[in-house]
Amino acid sequence: MDTTAVRTYLLDLQSRIVTAMEAEDGAPFISDAWQREPGGKLEGDGLSRLLEDSDLLERGGCSFSHVKGQTLPPSATQHRPELAGAPFEAMGVSLVFHPRNPYVPTVHMNVRMLAALPPGRDAVTWFGGGMDLTPYYGFEDDAQHFHSINRDALAPFGNDKYPRFKRWCDEYFFLKHRNEPRGIGGVFFDDFSELGFDASFAMTRAVGDAFLDAYLPIVRRRRDHPYGERERDFQAYRRGRYVEFNLVFDRGTLFGLQSGGRTEAILMSMPPIVKWRYNWAPEPGTPEARLYTDFLRPRDWAAE
Repeated sequence: MDTTAVRTYLLDLQSRIVTAMEAEDGAPFISDAWQREPGGKLEGDGLSRLLEDSDLLERGGCSFSHVKGQTLPPSATQHRPELAGAPFEAMGVSLVFHPRNPYVPTVHMNVRMLAALPPGRDAVTWFGGGMDLTPYYGFEDDAQHFHSINRDALAPFGNDKYPRFKRWCDEYFFLKHRNEPRGIGGVFFDDFSELGFDASFAMTRAVGDAFLDAYLPIVRRRRDHPYGERERDFQAYRRGRYVEFNLVFDRGTLFGLQSGGRTEAILMSMPPIVKWRYNWAPEPGTPEARLYTDFLRPRDWAAE
C-alpha cells in the first residue's frame, strides 16, 4: 500500500484543476493550508483552494485533505461492520464549482482513498470517487459529452465499469424525500478494491484525470449565454436541492463531520445564493419545466 504515491497524485491533480480553472476564469484561487497536530481526534494536513464572486464562478472550491484518526466513523463502515472502531487513514481531492451563469451547470468531482488499520491485521484499503453534473437548463449535447468522457475514461478497466458506475451515480445522487434526481448524473463508485491496489488506484486516477475534459468544453459553450433575473431565480431555487442532498445524504459530508474534520472545508461545497419556495413547480412548456421532464430522469446519455 503506497500511500505516498496516492498523496503525490492527489496534490498534482488539485494543482492541475485549479490552474486550468484560473486560466478559464481569469481570477486566482486563494490557498488555505491547514494542519492538525498529533494527539487530537484527527491528525494530518490539507490544502483548500477557493474562488468566490468571480466572473465565471460564483463559488468554486477544490480541497485536498490527508488525515489519520483512531476510529472509523459510522459513515465509513456501514457496508463493512467488521471494521467498526478501527484506526484509519484517508486522503482525497473534492471539488464543487457553482458558476454564476445559470446556463453553465454546477459540477462535483471527488477521488479518494481510505485505509482501515485494524490492530494485528493487514490494512484494508479501498477507493471511491466519481463526478456528476447538475444543470439548471438542459442541453443534450452537454449531457452526451459529459457521459461519453466518463465512459471512455473507464473503458480500459472493463466494459462493466461505466454502466455500473453510472447506475450507481443515478441511484446515489437522488433526493428520496423529493423523488427527484439531483442532476443528470455521471459516475460514482465507493468501497472499491476489486482490481487490487494498483489497478484500483489507476482507475481512480483515470476518473480524476478525465474531469477537465468532461467539464471545460461545456463551460466554454455556455458561459456567454445571455440570462436575466428569471434564470437566476430558477438557478437559486434548484441550488436548494443541492444543499438538501449534501446535508442529508452525502457520505463525504457525513464522514467529514463525524470524523471531526474542518467544517469550513467540508461545507465549502455549499452554493452562495439559494432559495426555497413552498409547493412550487415550473409552468408546463417552459425551459424550466423541460429540465424536469427531459433531464431529471435516467437516460443512456453516452449512447445517444
